[in-house]
Amino acid sequence: MRLRRYLLLLPVLALVVVLVAGCGGSSKKSVPANAVAVVGNDTITKASFNALIAGAVRNYKVKKTAFPKAGTTQYKAIQDQAVAYLVQEDEFGQEAKQLGVSVKPTDVAARLKQLKSQYFGGSQTKYVAQLKAQGLTEAQVEQDLYAQILSEDLYNKVTAKVAVPASAVTAYYKAHASTYSQAASRNVRHILVATKAQAEQLETQLKNGADFGTLAKKYSKDTGSASNGGKLTISKGQTVAAFDKEAFALKTGETSPPIHTQYGWHIIQALSAITPAKTTPFASVKATIQSQLLTTKKTDTMNAWVKQVAKDFAKKISYATGYVPTATTTSSTTTTTG
Repeated sequence: MRLRRYLLLLPVLALVVVLVAGCGGSSKKSVPANAVAVVGNDTITKASFNALIAGAVRNYKVKKTAFPKAGTTQYKAIQDQAVAYLVQEDEFGQEAKQLGVSVKPTDVAARLKQLKSQYFGGSQTKYVAQLKAQGLTEAQVEQDLYAQILSEDLYNKVTAKVAVPASAVTAYYKAHASTYSQAASRNVRHILVATKAQAEQLETQLKNGADFGTLAKKYSKDTGSASNGGKLTISKGQTVAAFDKEAFALKTGETSPPIHTQYGWHIIQALSAITPAKTTPFASVKATIQSQLLTTKKTDTMNAWVKQVAKDFAKKISYATGYVPTATTTSSTTTTTG
């Protein structure tokens, strides 16, 4: 279940923001009867919770799956996710105000217009039909888009000053040199047998004009290549030493005498010239590495921010009786006023 992200019209946004359940549950503030939790000075209403659960129920229905019954472990897990999501959404909203981040109605309208254009060719009729099929209202879609845009804007704000120095890019390239290099390679074929005597017999047949591929299919113990006439492409240093040395020493078209390895006795034939080793120049991958490291650093920065927000709010959250997340049940005290 995707909770507020259950909207099937939208791809799941690959933000680094992770769902972190509140860990506090302090009862400094009482929880009103019409609420499931209080976050600082904000109230998470039962109406918001019920709307989220209703959306989940519809999502299950669309998938033709029975929604878990209240009181079951499965339902509790969904309830915990819903409460945790609403709490985190509110925390983000409060933090956004502190950071000067806001989402205007025009931003939501523009995103909705983009969605309709991308997925429905701008057709309002098709869009409305899809909402009906999923049991959604446009208000719910707009709320989801609001949360999505807010998450994106928070990510941009929190990671705005994150940078990767040139030295880190160079260091990464050097540390992952094997990733940017390709060993010499060539196409060969071989026959693998158990004994030297059999290998010598096959060698004699080859010298008398026997077909290498036919003998490989009939006698080779290498099941990976035998059916293909013994053919395989090898890279320098990736086969056992004796095989590697001989395979790269042969002239193109030349056949080796029997060679012994830990696997048995081989007869090798070089089918192609050696493709030289090559290394991708640093200049060619510098921008890619820079982007990769920047994304990783921004992800780490955002994850750390999310965790810190959860920590800061931990003792500012009160849950109504029956809505305390399982992870905090043993340490949380909640009150409800009516």
